[in-house]
Amino acid sequence: MPLQPVARQSVSDAAFHQLETEILAGRLAPGDSLPSERALTEALGVNRQAVREALKRLDQAGLVEISHGGATRVRDFRTDGGLNLLPALLLGAEGHIDGAVARSILEMRACIGPDAARLCAQRAVAPLPEQLLAVVEAMAAVRDDALALSALDWRFWQLVIDGADNIAYRLAFNSMRDTVAPVSHLVPTITQDELRDLAGHRELAMAVGRGHHDKAEAAARRILQRGLAAATAVLASGPGHTPKGRS
Repeated sequence: MPLQPVARQSVSDAAFHQLETEILAGRLAPGDSLPSERALTEALGVNRQAVREALKRLDQAGLVEISHGGATRVRDFRTDGGLNLLPALLLGAEGHIDGAVARSILEMRACIGPDAARLCAQRAVAPLPEQLLAVVEAMAAVRDDALALSALDWRFWQLVIDGADNIAYRLAFNSMRDTVAPVSHLVPTITQDELRDLAGHRELAMAVGRGHHDKAEAAARRILQRGLAAATAVLASGPGHTPKGRS
């Protein structure tokens, strides 16, 4: 386990991220014992308190199991982790996008979005339908500005999620939004077919306003499948971009 001395202001954060990377990369496998606190302090070049804070965060993230008086063992994040791990999984230590993780996020989005649209059409109240249409008109005004278009698209789906009134969907949406934030400048290039489907966005907004939940669901599915298909093709074509990782 090639740990490196920490050279960051927040030493507990740095220690946590190094250990998190080792676990998510599989270099520390489920069931493996972590080195002792003393060994970790020496390898990382930090004090024992920083190590203990890092281990506590790993435990809370479902990455390790701390046994007081015994060894701290690695857990299987695939069975014990949560959506909070997505940012670290999407961008590894080198800042490369993991294509399989990116595809997984888009697939989850394509599943949640249509059902959220259905619920939005059933539950949304004024002025939300009017707000959706206003966002579509704003998108039409900036359709040649990819970044502005993408930002408005996030706003559009945020309103759909708000109208769905489903806290689980909302938290999942938040996790997806925060996960892609470091590479948000790449999103318009990958999902431009979806972003420019203003007719589909308008159709969805109008279905919500009229309470037509079946039409809202169908429109959302068509929109999101455009983005998923385009992104899948880009991700399958090669390693792609290498954005900057964590600062």
